[in-house]
Amino acid sequence: MDPTRAVVVGGGIGGLAAAVALRRRGWAVTVLERAPALTPVGAAISLTPNAQRALDVVGLGDPVRALSAWQGDGGMRTPGGRWLSRTNSTAATERFGGPVVLLHRATLVDILTSALPSDAVRTGVNGALADPGGLDRAAVVSTPDGDIEAALVVGADGVRSGVRGALFPGHPGPRYSGLTTWRVVVPSPDRPFAPHETWGRGALWGSQPLKDGRVYAYAMAPAPEGERAPDGEKAELLRRFGDWHHPVPGIIAAAGPDGVLRNDVHHMPLPLPAYHAGRVALLGDAAHAMLPTLGQGGNQAVEDAIVLAHHAGSAGDGTDLVAGLATYTEARLPRTTALVRQSARMGRIASLRNPVALAARNTLIAAVSLLGPGVLLRGFAEVADWRPPQRPYAADKRSGA
Repeated sequence: MDPTRAVVVGGGIGGLAAAVALRRRGWAVTVLERAPALTPVGAAISLTPNAQRALDVVGLGDPVRALSAWQGDGGMRTPGGRWLSRTNSTAATERFGGPVVLLHRATLVDILTSALPSDAVRTGVNGALADPGGLDRAAVVSTPDGDIEAALVVGADGVRSGVRGALFPGHPGPRYSGLTTWRVVVPSPDRPFAPHETWGRGALWGSQPLKDGRVYAYAMAPAPEGERAPDGEKAELLRRFGDWHHPVPGIIAAAGPDGVLRNDVHHMPLPLPAYHAGRVALLGDAAHAMLPTLGQGGNQAVEDAIVLAHHAGSAGDGTDLVAGLATYTEARLPRTTALVRQSARMGRIASLRNPVALAARNTLIAAVSLLGPGVLLRGFAEVADWRPPQRPYAADKRSGA
């Protein structure tokens, strides 16, 4: 068994971040991605200060911030346009040591892959876990081209993870949350607008400017699993959100006929017993799929990657890898389980349809907002205050890094 060989199954953001972090520790890493190319969905991702600190560990925090839009002042609105609460980006930056930033997922994938050798990522390869390995036995990943032995395997293959199924066949896995999402990226409208998330009756909409002059917008609402609009998802958005405040109708109108992505949301309300077994570790949606209501799915995958590399140790240095993976589980399972549950609670609140409950929710949000930005920021501190277990290789000069 080559003690320096690691295989990452899945070439999404979490898998690529793990590959970068492990290479920093001297591992020879191969990423296996079943898709024919690393072409992420046409959507953006917000990176909160906790994930940026994780990226600082591998020297990529500054490149990400340089290519991102820093989230400005905005807040929460009603469909008619009334502001329920306002955010203060300066106060948030000072409180958490950095801003929330937004960039296209393709940009983040490019940044991550640029930190890897050109031959580290193999696309169009379906890797399946054949043997999780053990103390004195390599893990084995099977591919159409043959088996690969590795001292470490990382399952980063998403919510429908085959690696997770192989490790924990008795676990029920993800289930449909009852919610579906739509995402679009379009040119910015002529009339300016403030970043916002708007909560209506059983539905929400968010609009966020990108640095390149485009706008990323997302929507969420209850729907039967697998339901699709017979006349297209743009028409469905117009039915559901076409009479909401500016810039919502204009963003929908700017979307191309095939430019609206729709995905049902699956999550894992029942946590796994562990995020590892043998010489295999799980991260991201493979380990703890959550609703997008806290914006932490991708952020937690990046955290996972950095913590996993830390506990895996430097390649070939004699570290007890199996014990290190147990420590990884101890570090990550409680935090991510809490966020899965918190995201589900937020999803239920955002999906309220009863008029009395809606009025009470909006009144409470407005009342809390009147107490000042410090109160709102305290509610986010548990997420954004996280620090990685090691010092960064770059950006040490940044406050809060």
